[in-house]
Amino acid sequence: MSWAVEEWKEGLSARVLQKIQELESQVDKLKKERQQRQYQLETLEAALQKQKQKVENEKNESAILKRENQSLMELCDNLEKAKQKISHDLQVKESQVNIQSGQLNSSKKDIERLEQELKR
Repeated sequence: MSWAVEEWKEGLSARVLQKIQELESQVDKLKKERQQRQYQLETLEAALQKQKQKVENEKNESAILKRENQSLMELCDNLEKAKQKISHDLQVKESQVNIQSGQLNSSKKDIERLEQELKR
């Protein structure tokens, strides 16, 4: 088969044969270069797909974290409101205790005064 492919070159001058050889060599070189570039392209496409997947994963993770953050912020707001309510309730109770303590002291004084009057 190789001989049949080369048969068309018979009778050509040495200069033409040399030029054909140079062109065939250049074609082989270009084929190899094309294969290398094709491999590089495939490698770069694979890396690009990997990066796209990574970006997509990061977007998903970011969305999850944003939702979680929003939920935690709402929880913090609710806890802060509950804390303020408890603090207010505590102040009310402390005020009531102070009033009752004052009433207790006043009642004790009244009892002491009445006891003193009874002793006379």
